[in-house]
Amino acid sequence: MVDILIIGAGAAGVAAGLRLAGAPLDLLIVEAAARPGGRAHSVSLDGMCLDLGCGWLHSADRNPWAGLAEAQGVEIDRTPPAWRSQFADLGFTPAEQKAAHDAFAEFGRRLREAPPASDRASDAMPPGDAWNCYLEALSGFMNGAELEQLSVTDFLAYDEADSGVNWRLPGGYGAFIAAQAAALPIRFETPIEEIDRSGPLLKARGPAGEIEARAVIVTVPTEMLARERLRFTPPLGDKLDAAQRLPLGLANKAFLGLDRPDPFEADTQMLGNPKDPGTGAYYLCPFGRPAIECFFGGAGARALEAEGEGAALDFAVSQLVALLGSDMRRRLRPLAESRWGAEPLAMGSYSHALPGQAGARAVLAAPVEDRIFFAGEACSAVDFSTAHGAFETGERAALSAMNSLGRKGL
Repeated sequence: MVDILIIGAGAAGVAAGLRLAGAPLDLLIVEAAARPGGRAHSVSLDGMCLDLGCGWLHSADRNPWAGLAEAQGVEIDRTPPAWRSQFADLGFTPAEQKAAHDAFAEFGRRLREAPPASDRASDAMPPGDAWNCYLEALSGFMNGAELEQLSVTDFLAYDEADSGVNWRLPGGYGAFIAAQAAALPIRFETPIEEIDRSGPLLKARGPAGEIEARAVIVTVPTEMLARERLRFTPPLGDKLDAAQRLPLGLANKAFLGLDRPDPFEADTQMLGNPKDPGTGAYYLCPFGRPAIECFFGGAGARALEAEGEGAALDFAVSQLVALLGSDMRRRLRPLAESRWGAEPLAMGSYSHALPGQAGARAVLAAPVEDRIFFAGEACSAVDFSTAHGAFETGERAALSAMNSLGRKGL
């Protein structure tokens, strides 16, 4: 029996726990995995901290994780991202880069000034344009999904709120979030499969048994709700419907070690093939380290994940060798890769609203009976797909839960 039960120790659950820590109530966080952080996950390999999940402090000038890191004296790297560059112009001439960037700018202008009535982003693409594949590649990286599956309203809500300031944590974004969880009352490897709301107390049930609570904060990914891996008794049809309208896109990473940094400059980038919607994007020597961070999104990420473990690493090597020469093959070694779609506790990377379904975020975020509260990146109206969107919704849910128990202002 607890006052508030938080289901999930990802960014939203940790943020909710931080807000509730020290309050005069019984708090428990349960996490199905053996670690905190959820889709924020850092690993240490070859003396390098690698973020397999979120890695950038987006909108860093208003990002609460950035503020927390600054307050704790954690190192922050403010080097501007190199996303619009192409190392040595390899495979992507300056003229092509300008044409591609202009096409993206024009696409954005159409979305803002003349959005399609369908709310489907792909309907704003000019038929047969030479850079449509480039636009699809960017959508894969940004949204984890193809433009055909993307709500224009949803996309613009994020775009308009984004401050454009992006920083990084050399010690790892996932590692930083996990460190914040260290002092919180978390019970790991404790999955919850059902929330029974039929009585005066909520009953959360799973293989480990039953936990009674006066209030529950649910922070699981939308796919867990959409596939009823976490179900409610009696059912909450509107939550199930909202989660299904907010599927998780897919963005995966692979890391390759380099025998030496040269000839690359630190923090530079290459697109493998700007005319392939399934191309990889390659961040060269992040933080000056001897490594390449490989990024795959949308349909390209799904195809590689379906091929099995190691496919993304092999694909990355093949694209890099094509651009940099056959000598690169012996200089690269596999370090790690993520496969978030195959991860049973995530089943994807971050949410996007289907065309016409941007309003599902508010439906998902709405409390139930003033005792069941929802948080996570998918519940954010404008900062979805980010760890700071998860933070803000987690903190908001925590305050609402305290208020529901008569603990206002704590």
